[in-house]
Amino acid sequence: MKILIPVDGSANSLRAVEYAIGLASALREPPTFLLLNVQWNVAAANVKLFINQDTINDYYREQGNEALRAARGLLDAANLAYQYHISIGTPAQAVVQYAEEQAVNLIVMGRQGESRLQSLLLGSVGGKVAQLASMPVMLIN
Repeated sequence: MKILIPVDGSANSLRAVEYAIGLASALREPPTFLLLNVQWNVAAANVKLFINQDTINDYYREQGNEALRAARGLLDAANLAYQYHISIGTPAQAVVQYAEEQAVNLIVMGRQGESRLQSLLLGSVGGKVAQLASMPVMLIN
């Protein structure tokens, strides 16, 4: 079984990781965990005039690794194997695309991410993932 856990560094995303760790203990065989962080694409054409692509890629990598750090620590402490990936794009679409590419069986994610204001203005990423995904999505409070 493959379980995808989108992580943005928020307390809710860490609760999703903790829930997935507990879920793993109930399964006969340990699942394959896939951690995913999605960075918003900030590299509009006018930004690229002033900042080179390598600098932008370094920024994405640094921000993504920082968001994944605590989640990776939880899985390391539980002695569970995982893979992690950093994507660039619109979070809900990137999560669903990665889930389909990796043929995951379940997406476990926090209901609300880093920014409550962003959720109010743009809608819940978790809700959008649940609408778009062809596999089950478990939203954790």
